Amino acid sequence: MFVALGVIIGLLLMGPITQVFYGIKGITPAEAIQVVNREQGVIVDVCEPNEFREGRPPNSMNVPLSSLGQNLMRLEKYKSRPVVVSCRSGNRSVRAAIKLRRQGFEKVFSLSGGLLGWQRDNLPVEKG
Repeated sequence: MFVALGVIIGLLLMGPITQVFYGIKGITPAEAIQVVNREQGVIVDVCEPNEFREGRPPNSMNVPLSSLGQNLMRLEKYKSRPVVVSCRSGNRSVRAAIKLRRQGFEKVFSLSGGLLGWQRDNLPVEKG
């Protein structure tokens, strides 16, 4: 029983530890807006296309996590700019942010709470 509990605790801590190891900072929707407006950051939404059409932060570009590796060339021009990675709830964005850091992207953030957090803060959402 203690072994199982230890495994569960280890798995829960793995995400935050990995995030820190790769230098991925979770940022709030308000901080994401500042990064975009003040530092010429870009928002990369890693949701699948059907989710992306249902709603996303304004001016986001869609690069699904499932095809991120094949689409790195699309993002290459943003390598030295801040990149805010978004998804629906904030889980896939961390995985995508780690992949981007491994590929040499300098300043990568994960949108805490994802689109759900964005909507919770009553921020505008693009659809279509």
